[in-house]
Amino acid sequence: MSNMKLMAVTDDSHTVLELAKKILQIQHNVDFIQIREKTKTVKEVMTLLHYLDEGGIEKGKLILNDRLDVALCSGIQTVHLPEKGLPVQKVKALFPHIKVGKSVHDYEGAQEAERQGADYVLYGHCFETNSKKGKAPHGLAPILQMKKYLKIPVFAIGGIKLDQVQALQHIQADGIAVMSGIFSAENPFAAASQFDEVVKYENKL
Repeated sequence: MSNMKLMAVTDDSHTVLELAKKILQIQHNVDFIQIREKTKTVKEVMTLLHYLDEGGIEKGKLILNDRLDVALCSGIQTVHLPEKGLPVQKVKALFPHIKVGKSVHDYEGAQEAERQGADYVLYGHCFETNSKKGKAPHGLAPILQMKKYLKIPVFAIGGIKLDQVQALQHIQADGIAVMSGIFSAENPFAAASQFDEVVKYENKL
């Protein structure tokens, strides 16, 4: 079995200060934190990163969604590109020191991301989720194909609940990404702790 990782993805529904507090609370219970704040200005995201830096967060855990410019200005080493974002190949060619993740929705997309030099793919949505209301989930079958033919890590996202972690571990997903399950929870720290415990338990089996 793979050593599954846990990524928390911010949900773009909190103020900068609130979000900084939540991220600092959960920092030791997750492997990565993807900052996906599409409605916030560059200045707001930079302010968030300043708060996190003051809070002593490990920079290696942080991933910036879409904002290559902010990553370069703040020393963040990993960016995550949306499906219709910057070309992976271009980013890797210009900034070879930057790790690049890519959102994909099928095997073909993942295959192309790997060909272009992506360091990992984030596949979804796997299960029904409120953030994709009315859209049928893509299921888990594409992950099996990705794990059979791709060399880069495959993370799963979309409606993942605690009782679904086992199924994702069984098909050897390299990681799970959780958004609302952590950041929309009444107690994000408790939610992240529960996911952390389940992932670690499954990794031991």
